[in-house]
Formats: sequence, C-alpha cells, structure tokens
Amino acid sequence: MDDLLTLSQFDFNLPSHLIAQEPCPQRDHSQLLVLDRKTGDRKHQLFNQIIEYLSPGDVLVVNDTQVIPARLEGKKRSGGRVECLILNYPALAIDETYTSPCLLKAGGKIRPGERIYFGEGLEGEILPPSPNGTALVRFRFKGLFDSVLKKFGRVPLPPYIRRDGCDGGLWEQDRKRYQTVYARHPGAVAAPTAGLHFSFDLMAALKDKGIFWVPLTLHVGYGTFAPIKTERIAEHKMYSEVYKVSAQAAQVIQEQKKQGGRIIAVGTTSARVLEYQAMKYGSVKAEEGECDLFITPGFSFQMIDGLITNFHLPRTTLILLVSAFAGREKILKAYQEAIELNYRFYSYGDAMLII
Repeated sequence: MDDLLTLSQFDFNLPSHLIAQEPCPQRDHSQLLVLDRKTGDRKHQLFNQIIEYLSPGDVLVVNDTQVIPARLEGKKRSGGRVECLILNYPALAIDETYTSPCLLKAGGKIRPGERIYFGEGLEGEILPPSPNGTALVRFRFKGLFDSVLKKFGRVPLPPYIRRDGCDGGLWEQDRKRYQTVYARHPGAVAAPTAGLHFSFDLMAALKDKGIFWVPLTLHVGYGTFAPIKTERIAEHKMYSEVYKVSAQAAQVIQEQKKQGGRIIAVGTTSARVLEYQAMKYGSVKAEEGECDLFITPGFSFQMIDGLITNFHLPRTTLILLVSAFAGREKILKAYQEAIELNYRFYSYGDAMLII
C-alpha cells in the first residue's frame, strides 16, 4: 500500500438525481460502461451485451450470498424509536438468544442495559459496545431467529436509497430486487450489487457460449461498507468477513486459469476473496475462512483478469479497489463520462466491465 495515498484523491462530485432509487425495470437492461484498463478506452452498451466481451473458457466468479432482512425497527421502553442493523448472522442461535454487533440509530442516547422492543416475540438488550465501537445487542426471541427476522425485519437498503413514507409495494419490490437471482446462502447485510444485473436468460446465454459460471460465498458485512475515517488511507482498518470456496469452484478456477481462460470477478467481494487466497496460497483452494484484505492502488493482482462492478461512492474502500485494478485516473475519467451520460450510480445503478 502506498503510504502517501489520501482519501481526497478519490473524491468526486455526483449530482443527487443520478443516485438510483429503484432498480432498472429489467435486470439485464442496465447501462454498461466497458473500460479497457490498459488503454483507458471506453464503450457504452446495455448489460446484456456483456456477452460480446467474454470468450469461451472465461470464468465468471459470482458471490452467491443471500441478503437477510437485517433492518429492524423498534422502540425503547420510553417510546423512543430505534433502528437496528444486524451486522452478523448466526449459523445457529441457541436457547433463543443471539448476540450480534449492530448499528443503532435513535433520537437520543442508548445506554447498556436498555431494552428495545421490536414486536411480540423479539426484543434486544443493549450490551457494552464492542472494541471496534459498534453496538452489541443480545436478542431474545421465540422460535427460530431466521423466521423471526423474516417476520419483523426489512431489507437493509443503503441510506442513500430513500424509502421513508413509501408504500409497501416498493418494500416488496426491494425484497426481490435487492437480491441476486442466484443468491443461495443467507448471511449478507448488503447485496453484492454487481450481480443484480444478471437474469436467468443472460446466465443461460453465457453458459451456452462456453463461459463458466462459478459461485463462491462472502457474506457482505460491515467491512465492505464501513466508512474510511482517516485522511491517510494506510491508517484504515478493514473488518473481516466470512467466506467459503467449494472444492468444485477452486478446481474450475485453477483449471481454466492454467488453460488461458480469463477470471472475471463479478463484484468487489468476489475479487477480494480470490486475491486474498492468491496472496496466501498462490492459487485458489477449497476453504472456509475470514477475509480482511484491503485493496488499494499499488496492489499486485494475481488472480483476476477482469471485474464487473457498479459505480461506487467516493472516498470508500470500493472505489479504492477499482482504482487499484484500472488506475485512479482511468476510473475517475470513466466516472466523469458516466455522469455526463446520465448513468445511474450506486447499488441500484448501472454497471462497469473492466477488462
């Protein structure tokens, strides 16, 4: 990592009307900016035309995590409203209790020992905060925690997507559309948004062309979207996130890489897992573990040859990663052109293919 990198180098102005509030009516009809990371050349397509830039033998590595309804709204005993975002998802909750780090939003202070009431059968007790400063909440519930979350929880949309006062139709749309069509393993508190553009029809067309479709799992958590609070980027600490790579996935990636197929990461989460393993092992292997890799300009990529990604917020770990892969100047020029052409930004926005 370059110790001289500063956060202000990765800032840009984005008109608020370009922040997508709803998904594209048809998943694979988002706009697609294709960026050549060597020359900086840019082309503009629809997302379903991405197939034209991929060849038989290429491997699309996708993150098949499933977003959980991690946003809870409750009240204190005093009646004050509290919004709670669960940051960890339990593999198993025993004795109808579960403790998780959470982000809390309330009108006043919330002190250890206070209780939050989310509905009949679910309440939380505030514990002393964790060492990293996030709140800790001990949940008590009846039945299975998964079922309780489905009953009381909502999709944890990013704060720049406004739903205050919206009708139930939009929330119901979010339950389906803030989720990839291939999501399989519950555990994420944010969507791997690059994958939102894929439809079943496009997936079938890609496979028919001889392009490999390989899932891995990284449960997107606080590490992906935690803000960078230091001007010197080197001082930022990345939180770890749980991942799993299957034996079959590792084998396909290894074999196609040896045979000259390009490894295309669908999203920054897939890219981080692949590069994390490449740093550890020189390749990809079957494993369950935790990834805290922080990729910034100057990073030496060993595994991925291409990246599909959305347009990210300024001053974040995500724009640092794409800048590391394509170059800061090329990324900022591409972003400026996307703004001029009215591309839609962030989670429900348009896409970029970097090759």
